[in-house]
Formats: sequence, structure tokens, C-alpha cells
Amino acid sequence: MPDLQKIEIPPGIFRNGTEYQSMGRWYDANLVRWRNGTMLPVGGWAPFTSTQMTGVPRGALGWTDNSGDARLVTGTASKLYSVNEAQTVSDITPVGLTTGNEDSTAISGYGGGLYGAYEYGTPRSDATSLDDADTWSLDVWGQNLVGCLTSDGKLYEWTTSGVAAQISNSPTSCNAVMTTDERFVFALGADGNGRKVSWCDQENNTVWTAASTNQAGSKELTTNGKLMNGMRGRGQAILLTDIDAHVANYVGPPFIYSFSKVGDNCGLVAPNAVVSLPNGNVMWASYQGTFYVYDGSAVRPVPCEVTDYLKANVNWDQKAKIAATSNSLFNEVWFFYPSTAGDECDSYVSYNFIEGHWSVGSMDRSCGVDVGAYDVPLFVSTDGYWYKHETGFSVGGASVYAQSGPIEMGMGRYWAWVTSLVPDENTLGDLQVSFIGAASPTGDQTTYGPYTPGNYTDMRFTGRQMAVKVESTGEKEWRWGVPRIEVQVAGER
Repeated sequence: MPDLQKIEIPPGIFRNGTEYQSMGRWYDANLVRWRNGTMLPVGGWAPFTSTQMTGVPRGALGWTDNSGDARLVTGTASKLYSVNEAQTVSDITPVGLTTGNEDSTAISGYGGGLYGAYEYGTPRSDATSLDDADTWSLDVWGQNLVGCLTSDGKLYEWTTSGVAAQISNSPTSCNAVMTTDERFVFALGADGNGRKVSWCDQENNTVWTAASTNQAGSKELTTNGKLMNGMRGRGQAILLTDIDAHVANYVGPPFIYSFSKVGDNCGLVAPNAVVSLPNGNVMWASYQGTFYVYDGSAVRPVPCEVTDYLKANVNWDQKAKIAATSNSLFNEVWFFYPSTAGDECDSYVSYNFIEGHWSVGSMDRSCGVDVGAYDVPLFVSTDGYWYKHETGFSVGGASVYAQSGPIEMGMGRYWAWVTSLVPDENTLGDLQVSFIGAASPTGDQTTYGPYTPGNYTDMRFTGRQMAVKVESTGEKEWRWGVPRIEVQVAGER
């Protein structure tokens, strides 16, 4: 006799292990999220600027200046750009900037690989290393911008007019720059020393030589890693190398800052793959699909249910391009990355840091900024335009969907005969539903549908296991809750 069975799937994507291990979970998706257990589409986007920037943006910052005007800045391998409230794009590139690499490239032949790894004069095709794509680190010092391009290594300041200029007396050959809550500028990897942190005098970014009359100073961290970037969080400066994490706490004269290691084997995968969350925590992407968060007391791994998916899907040769931004409107962190389909950022993984679940999808964005200066997030496309996000539900024709892992009856012993669907939606007609039936986890699959659900939707199909696929049919806001199917056990074969 037919009975009703709930299709009750927890929020988030599960892509670790085999597809069969994702039983009863969502397995694949694009441009969907979950909120309070309910699935809905990601908000759409619209152009914010009409002037194309030169190169692919690698680093972005948004803030409000002292007059209350919103500011946006982003940098490419050869340029630095600002955007004002009138959405005018201006070139603020400092004079003499050393242009960097837009893509990571392999270094082979002499000088490629580790010194001494092979006999002198013997060529090795696998003796290669990567010259990473170059990125900007950007921060605010008061209302002014400070920035550093990895290929250039100088520290620059932009006073919201004219072009950016090198900060007088500041270190060179740096990896990154950041500012602290106490209004010091930190030069990370200063003077070509990947372990060295240098800082200016308090409130005076032109004084960098330590003296009894100022608070400038420097410190070489105890690490085998190379400083990649830093972030403010919970009154501390969090400093990340490619292998570990450190914090700097202001203690005043004579030492000015104390430094301590807070995490091992948690290195930052790319300079811009770190973000400060609205709750004060700092989260970053590490290697091979792992993530960490610093909560003010310790570095903790973030449980990730898409690690295997990322291991297989990220183009790790182009890992320097991975960039993180928060989306406070939905308590999310987004990580943009280049997939194995190409060399440029074309995909994302997002994490809801309040509810603790993940989603995946495709989007050609290379970096972005959270709400703050503007009331919606702003992301930059890989072709050099700013877009405002979470506005409407237009997604440029992209497919919006989620597909589950297997659903089965009696551990897959019995065939199920499905005769109808009782949907649980708030806008009938804005979704279509398909079912994918199979006799075994590795067996042939047959798709039934798509069906446009009504109050009671007739269908006819059988299978030992089935997956459900939900797909948007238009640019509408919908909700997918807990539908039911009318199902009857049809036997063991």
C-alpha cells in the first residue's frame, strides 16, 4: 500500500568520500544557500561599474572616508584602481610600480626545483617550481589606503586623491602590509626576510627606525614559514605564514609588541585567502581543501564537508589566486578559486559560519568586499568590472540547482515505486523537480522528469535508490522545505 515519505535533507553540501556516502544529503549545487534549514537561491547581481580595468583584480577593499563617502579599491598585476560613490573608476597606480604576474607560471630548467636535488648538468623535466600570480594586500590607515603588490614589495599610501605614493622611509621587498587597532602599519616579510615583521612609529608611518623616542620596531618570527598576510581580529594582529599562525599583541614600550605562535600546520594557501568575520574571528583557507579559524584564543580546524571535492576541483598550480570575502547579510564566507577547467577564478565554495554548512558553485569573481561602505556586497569579475550582489535574482542565465545524494528504502534491498510528489514550496511553479533512479550506487542512472510541481504531482518511476534534483525555472525567490513522495515497496528485484 502506498505511503508518504518525507524528503528531509539537512542543509549544506556533502562531497567527501563516494557519492553513495552522501546518502540523504545534498551532493551538488550551484547558486543556492540554506537559511534556518530551508533552501533558497543565492541573490542575483547587476553591473556596478561600466569602465573595464586592466588585468584581473587580485585584492579589494571597501571603506568610508572621514567625509562619509564610500570608497572601493582593487589592484591587478599592473594597476591600482579606486571607485567613488558616483561609480567612477580612477587609475591611482603609483609611479614606478613593478608589474607582476597575472598567472602562476612554472619555473623549469636551471634554478627550477630544490637546490642539490639532482646531479649537476643533468636536466630533469620534473625539476619545476611555481612563480605565483601576484596579489595586493590592502588595508586602511585612518581614512587612507595602504597597499603592497607582491611583485613590487614597496608600501604605498593613497590619501583619497591623486595617485598612491610610496610611504617615506618604509621597508622594501615586503610580502604584504596591514594596520593594527593601535594605528601602526605592519610590513610583513620586510626587507626580503620572509619571517620579519617591521612596524612604524604609532600614528607616524614615515618613522621606521627604532629609537628611544618612538615606538617603531621589528621582530623576526620563530618559524620556518614565509609571511603571507595579516588580519585584525579581536584586538590582535593575526599573522599567517605558509605553514603556521602567529599573533601580535600591543604591550607598549619598550617592547611595543609581543609575538606568539598560535597554530602549526595551518598555513595560508594564498595571500588573499583570509578574511576577518563580523564576529571578530579570522578564517582562512589552507592547503588541499582544509580551513582554519582563529577565535581569539586558539587556531581551530573548520569541519569541511567538501574537502574531497576541493582537492579534486581546484587548479592547485593557480592556488595563489584563491581569495576570500565575507557576506554578512547571510553569515557566509565565500572563497573564489580557479577550477581544473582553466587558469582563472571561475568557482566558489561558501561556508555559513553561524549554521555550519557548506555550498559550492560556479562564478567568475576574483575578489570582493562585504557590506559596510555599501549596503550590499560588491564582487569583482575576472574581466575587470565591479558587480553589486544580493540584488534581485538575475544570475546572467546561470543554472540554479541542487541535487541530492542517494535516497533509498530498506538499505536498498527493496525497489521503490513512486507515484506522486507533494511539494513544500512557497511559490509553486518557480521550480522544477527531477528524480534520478538507479539499481545500485555504480549502476546506470535514469532521469525522470523534470516535473513542475503542483499541489499534488503525479509521476511514475521505480528504483532501488533515487536522487532528487531541484532547479530554478526563472529569476524568482523561492523556498524548498520538506516535500513528500508517495511511495510503495515493489519487491526485492
